[in-house]
Amino acid sequence: MGEEISIRLMELDDVDGVMAVEEDCFPVPWSRSAFVNELQANQFAYYLVAEAGERIIGYCGVWVIIDEAHITNIAVHSDFRRKGIGEALLTGGLELARTFGAKKLTLEVRVSNEAAQRMYEKHGFERGGVRKNYYTDNQEDAQIMWVMME
Repeated sequence: MGEEISIRLMELDDVDGVMAVEEDCFPVPWSRSAFVNELQANQFAYYLVAEAGERIIGYCGVWVIIDEAHITNIAVHSDFRRKGIGEALLTGGLELARTFGAKKLTLEVRVSNEAAQRMYEKHGFERGGVRKNYYTDNQEDAQIMWVMME
């Protein structure tokens, strides 16, 4: 797997590749139409993709509304985990939010996803409240995390 990984803005042509990642990562994946809507109709949405060669292997979604940003999701295909791709997507998402004027960024993460929480904390995120029964597949709680942008 010595392919170079690149991160760039998502385009409409990337949706099929993103769906492959989505279906690999989540028990209740977003629909194809949800991603198309994000790219075509949501004026607040920005998405990045990670590519290995021609293959989409991960993505990150960020909403920026005035001076607040929210990461909608970060996903990396299971074949490519533990290689720093999620962290690279997070860094790209943070840079994107800063570029569009965000002063604060929030996200939700499963309370059981300790690895992701450690990665977020490494980037300055702090724990906020908990959203009870947030995830529809198993009613797991979500840990709210936030970071002030510098």
